[in-house]
Amino acid sequence: MSYDLLQTLLSNVWSIFLVVLFFGGSIFVHELGHFLAARRRGVHVERFSIGFGPKIFSWRGKDGVEYRVSWLPLGGYVALPQLADLRGIEGDSDVDVEKLPPLSYSTKMLVFVAGAAFNVLFALALAGIIWFIGQPMSSEMATTRIGYVSSTLDLPDGSKVPSPASEAGLRIGDIVRRIDGIAVNEWTDLMQTLITGAGRTSNGRPMAIFTIERDGRLEDVAIYPLLSGDEKFRRVGIAPGYELLVHSVTAGSLAEQAGFRTDDEIISLNGTRILSVATYQEIIAATVAEPVAVVLRRAGAEIALTIPARPQAKPGTSLGLALTTGFKLIHPTPLDQITDHVVMTFRTLASLVNPQSDIGLSKVAGPVGIVRIFHSAAEAGIRAVLMFTILVNINLAIFNLLPIPVLDGGQMLFATIARLRGRALPVNFIMAAQSTFVVLLFSMIIYVSFFDVRRVVRDVQASNAEAAAPAEKSEPAKP
Repeated sequence: MSYDLLQTLLSNVWSIFLVVLFFGGSIFVHELGHFLAARRRGVHVERFSIGFGPKIFSWRGKDGVEYRVSWLPLGGYVALPQLADLRGIEGDSDVDVEKLPPLSYSTKMLVFVAGAAFNVLFALALAGIIWFIGQPMSSEMATTRIGYVSSTLDLPDGSKVPSPASEAGLRIGDIVRRIDGIAVNEWTDLMQTLITGAGRTSNGRPMAIFTIERDGRLEDVAIYPLLSGDEKFRRVGIAPGYELLVHSVTAGSLAEQAGFRTDDEIISLNGTRILSVATYQEIIAATVAEPVAVVLRRAGAEIALTIPARPQAKPGTSLGLALTTGFKLIHPTPLDQITDHVVMTFRTLASLVNPQSDIGLSKVAGPVGIVRIFHSAAEAGIRAVLMFTILVNINLAIFNLLPIPVLDGGQMLFATIARLRGRALPVNFIMAAQSTFVVLLFSMIIYVSFFDVRRVVRDVQASNAEAAAPAEKSEPAKP
């Protein structure tokens, strides 16, 4: 017991270390870009801070810059009084800006864009590591073939309705090639494209056009997604198709008696093609009173087995099979990785501002959600941490370049307007705009953090319920 406790403690310490290293490191890299560009162009640097608000500790370097770590870990900043007056966020400055030389437009642009550029360079470096060591990919995620079509879908109010996929006539084995004209190559692409879709009928009903390949022919199918699940995302009731492999067979079990062996691939049950564990489980549960005809692939050859009738079997009773699917390491190039994340980020941003989509700020992860995902990734391994860090850095780069006051893109917009009009914008206007957007930005952070915390609480409750469930059953359910 004490060993398990120590192991859990060490695992959490390691996870926290990785969160601090890579999440904090992403913020540090962004600010380092501003800092180095400013020093290179001769811009006065007042302060380099990781975090906002009151300082936890600080020191002044030989270069005259105050380096500090602050209490609010929501980002960071480099105080550059020649570039932008952000005293409301960065604190008061001891420098008389009027005595400092004016900066050229090119200097301003280079310093402002340097933060995002460093995030992209950091992401490219990490993507190079993933390219070298490989990215694990399961057969389940590497496909857009449909392996399961649910007959019903659960709505947020707990009711069950016919699933959009079953109503539209989608079948096991169909391959989804495009959704609303957007090509999809993996299951993650498929789900992200569906969730961020904004198609609607004339009466406002969500709609998506699936281009599927069936029997070698392409056809368009209109599907009407429903908002389902805790997050109320668009769903249609499908799951990916993949090979279902026998990982192990319990000695003396019904499966062993029927002739199953490790590494067998289950092809069909009672003539129904098996491309998902969900289909397998449904058939096994529905046929306890009758034998089940099984077709397997073993060592490249197909063989037939029969699972005998099990009239005395209790619901959830295992046949003695542990099932899995195939896994492989893929090596996507750094450019491909970055491109995928850029496309995903812009698609999400577009859905946030599109009134026809079902994506709102409540579904966006804030600092709490990002830290939580980092923690989960750390438990999964260093590859998962690196992959999520790449996404975070691309998001940071794009978000900071948005033309919003207080962000780098907003400062670039102000500088560009001033250059076009031939004189600086009024200080009062800039201060008012920045103060307004500071309030809006922090309000947004608080808002999304509320939903992040709610997700954490919900998932903890679900995990506790799942952990308690086996104790309430006479026999744990297995695949």
